[in-house]
Formats: sequence, C-alpha cells, structure tokens
Amino acid sequence: MYYCGKYPIISKTTLAKGIYSFTVEAHEPAEEAHAGQFAMISAPGFQLRRPISICGIDKEHGTLRFVFEVRGKGTKAIASLGEGDSLDIMAPLGNGFRIPEGKRIAVVGGGIGVPPLLGVSSVSGELCTAILGFRDYSRIILTDEFKRNGCETIICTDDGSVGREGMVTFPLAELLEKGETSAVLACGPEPMLKAIVKMCEVYKVPCQVSLEQRMGCGVGACVTCSCLTVRNGKEFYSRVCKDGPVFDSDVLGGDFHG
Repeated sequence: MYYCGKYPIISKTTLAKGIYSFTVEAHEPAEEAHAGQFAMISAPGFQLRRPISICGIDKEHGTLRFVFEVRGKGTKAIASLGEGDSLDIMAPLGNGFRIPEGKRIAVVGGGIGVPPLLGVSSVSGELCTAILGFRDYSRIILTDEFKRNGCETIICTDDGSVGREGMVTFPLAELLEKGETSAVLACGPEPMLKAIVKMCEVYKVPCQVSLEQRMGCGVGACVTCSCLTVRNGKEFYSRVCKDGPVFDSDVLGGDFHG
C-alpha cells in the first residue's frame, strides 16, 4: 500500500555540495515503509515526479527521510523547498531489501547509492559491515550515522583522501574471504553493482542489488523503467519501480553475470 499527499518538511540540511537531506512528517507512509523502498516526489513547476530513495524511517515519530543529489532542474526545484514547506510524495513504492535476521551482512554503497542502505544498518546494527565508496573527501555522506548504528564502517575514496584508496570491491573481497557474511546488499553505479554481483557469485554469497532507472509513473503502469531479468532460463523484462528496485542478483540479465 502506498499513500499520496503533501507532507510538511520538518528538517532540511545540506550534507555535501548539491546533496540534501529532507525529513518529512508522514505517519501513514512511514508506518508502511521498509528499507530500500522509494518515493515519487513532485518537483514544483514540473509535471513528472522524481524517484528518490527512502533513507530513513522512524515509525515511532512518523517520519521519512530523503537524501538526494541535485542532478537536473527537477531535483533542483525540490531542493529549493525548505522547512515549513510541504513535500508532495507518493510513498512507499517498490520492493525493499530483505534483511536476514540475526546474521552478519555487508552493505555496499557508492556515492548517492549510500542513503537507501542506512535503513538496513539501523535494523542490522552490529551485525552489519558497511563498505561505502565516494569520489573524494568532499562527497562523503552519512558515514557517522552508519557508525552510530553500530556498523563496522569502511570508507573508500577514489583519490585516497579518506580511508581506503580505490574501489569498494577490494575490502568486500577481504570480508567475503573470511566466510562469515550471509548476504551482501548493494546500491550504487551499475559498473560497481556488476562487479559486486560477480564477486558474490565467486564466494557463493547471496546478493541483493538496488537498481536505478529513469521512471515515469513509479507504480508499474508506464513500463519506462524496464530491465532485463531471467527466470527459469528465460529472459524477460521487469519493471524496476514495481518489481524492484531491489532484485536478487541471480535474476538479473544482461552482463551482470559471466
């Protein structure tokens, strides 16, 4: 079930250049939401809504948190809103992460793919290892919050300005080599996701990935966000908004495997 309405913005902060955090009071959507789901948010002056992942869910206080990057005129219009304004949203949408109970997991995020994983860390706590990749020091977001949730947090930067230098796959391989990780949950750029999927196949660890696609309706009607999947050896197209955005890696088609 999802809800559509205008909800008051009760908090707005800037996390990095062009990256904003909004918290809205939305009791009914918050009660239904799960980590990994998303919202379709109306941009003032634009007809089409923008898909933005849910970063935080507080069922007790009835709030949802969105962390997003300005990438165009639509998200720039959303970012122009402030505390006291209302955010017009449809939420929660799609299928979120399935978080194994009582088992050690790894979450792997790249750039603006990090926010939807924060909700996973709040559920798994000390059983979660977070491997988070960014271009450089200026783009790092949310790492302190993963630590506050009890996660071992490994930061990677392309230029080595903070933490490990290089790709998130290097510390992930070291972690999987220990044989204690029951699942990997990932979100980020597609090349990163493909590398993670192939690595999890090597170590025979279940993997879930959250895909990012251009969306029109957000509820599966327009089929704008189709992606290739495989079931029972046959290829067919699934809708990222309705059938995802989180998929088990073994159903993904294209060059995610091999």
